[in-house]
Amino acid sequence: MFFNLECPGCVSRAVPFLKKLVVNYGNRLYILMIHTSFGHKIYSRDEVLPQLLYFAEHFAALPFSVALDLSGELAQSYEILGTPHWLIFCEGKLLRSIYGSQDNAQLRLAYALEECLEASARD
Repeated sequence: MFFNLECPGCVSRAVPFLKKLVVNYGNRLYILMIHTSFGHKIYSRDEVLPQLLYFAEHFAALPFSVALDLSGELAQSYEILGTPHWLIFCEGKLLRSIYGSQDNAQLRLAYALEECLEASARD
């Protein structure tokens, strides 16, 4: 999931949803959050890391890895629309690209994850 700490939808809906995915799916998923500057103010690594650490320790207790896309180039290469933006990879291929954190985005994400896990179980 591409996210930014200045994105209210990321912090209030997307991160809690990711934490539910960890509980529901456990080690059947690999979850990576990518903090991107795309569409937001560009921070240096030294500026963003303390914010991320504070967030992780005091608010979210993040049970997954977090990467940095400081320039926003990675987000642009995947043509994300903004944050939060989810990419679901299944067997190494991009299965779905879903923008948003509202209920409909979460539902589409859940369906895509089930589709991927069912396909993986058949193989």
